[in-house]
Amino acid sequence: MQLKSAVPLSTEASSERGTPPAPGGASGIREALLHAPILPTLLKLAVPTTVVLVAQAFVGVAETWYVSFLGTDALAGVSLVFPIFMLMTMMSNGGIGSGVASAIARAVGANRREDADALVWHAVVMALGLGLASTLLAWLFGPLLYRTLGGAGGALDAAVRYSNYLFAGAIPFWVVNLLAAGLRGAGNVKLPATVTLAGAGILVVISPVLIFGAGPLPALGIAGAGLAMVLFYVGAALFLLRHLASGRTTLRLAPVRLEARLIRDILRVGLPTALSAVQPNLTVIIVTGAVGLFGVEALAGYGMASRLDYLLVPLLFGLGTAVLTMVGTNAGAGNFERVRRTAWVGGWLGFAVAGSIGLLAAVAPNVWLHLFSKDEAVLAPGLLYLRIVAPFYGLLGLGFVLGFAAQGVARVFWPVLAGTARMVVAAGVGWVAVVYFGAGLPMLFALVSAALVAFAGVTVAATLAGAIFREGPK
Repeated sequence: MQLKSAVPLSTEASSERGTPPAPGGASGIREALLHAPILPTLLKLAVPTTVVLVAQAFVGVAETWYVSFLGTDALAGVSLVFPIFMLMTMMSNGGIGSGVASAIARAVGANRREDADALVWHAVVMALGLGLASTLLAWLFGPLLYRTLGGAGGALDAAVRYSNYLFAGAIPFWVVNLLAAGLRGAGNVKLPATVTLAGAGILVVISPVLIFGAGPLPALGIAGAGLAMVLFYVGAALFLLRHLASGRTTLRLAPVRLEARLIRDILRVGLPTALSAVQPNLTVIIVTGAVGLFGVEALAGYGMASRLDYLLVPLLFGLGTAVLTMVGTNAGAGNFERVRRTAWVGGWLGFAVAGSIGLLAAVAPNVWLHLFSKDEAVLAPGLLYLRIVAPFYGLLGLGFVLGFAAQGVARVFWPVLAGTARMVVAAGVGWVAVVYFGAGLPMLFALVSAALVAFAGVTVAATLAGAIFREGPK
């Protein structure tokens, strides 16, 4: 969605860096990011991304529903793989992808258009290497990891089969996510949103066909669910590469000489943010392993309930990327008062959205859980999780969005520290409590809630102290 400026082009905007604004639509987007009212501009950026990512998340829910017809082993197998796949998703979208988006947003804010275009090519090169590494790691170490997390027998077989197909498409997956991040960093949310929405519609149709078979097509079972995702990302990657190479959008893709300064500009945000993306997923992986000690029914029930956590991610991600784009553009233009105001507006909006969903889930958990199962042995741990953890979702939203704002100014130490605190409390203390002190699921889930308090507390304290959104060297 290309934003129109709410104010006329001003001499202040054109003189911020001593250069004229970029021509055409890119200039209109930049002007809106620098001068238009904060909340409406955030919503214009966030809503298209959020809507389509929520649609994509519901496709994941639908896929889990399809897989549930294959039995408890298949459902448990998907639950084992899901946090690993989400780890790759968050590293590409919210990790290295945030580095790409932040670098491009700051380049746009400073009117460095050639650098903004060159960063797109650097993103593609990174995607090729990181995608290949993701595939090899999943194929080589996936079986050991799923066994360590409690997978055995039919559940382990299902997890390995699903994982092998799913991660075969890691290269196009990384290409799509880094290119989408770059476009959002330049303020172009329409193109990546359209591609994602189209993919969601396609996946809803082809997933059951590949899983259960249709006509001459054989039933592939759980492998079909993984193959459907691969087919989508291959198509989406080819479309985005061709479209960006045509020059019909705010950024242009063309081969350029790789420059160390541009790689550093991506990685100084991308690497620490990738670590912060690893942390919540590593936390989920370890908590999944602890839950697995209570049996396959507990694992399946926790997997159903914690899917709601991941449904919050597209909501918060859409808002977070909008905040990152506005913050990064204004930081590039030197407007730090607007940077701070944007961060707080976005943070409290994230708190309100996630908190409302959490309260509804805590009050009526069966509305969500009955989508997947009515088996009492499976429902019981899911009910327990939502009643204990969901009321704290608002803190997840606040800390999540403030972390994206910090990425926009390339100061990510405090969000990484916040993620570390969350991981230590939920995964570290939680694992020790279950394994060494015999704690049950209620204590484990209470520690997951306490971890969200620590997560938001660190980021809010750093923001109030002025440690993140200040002028000066980064």
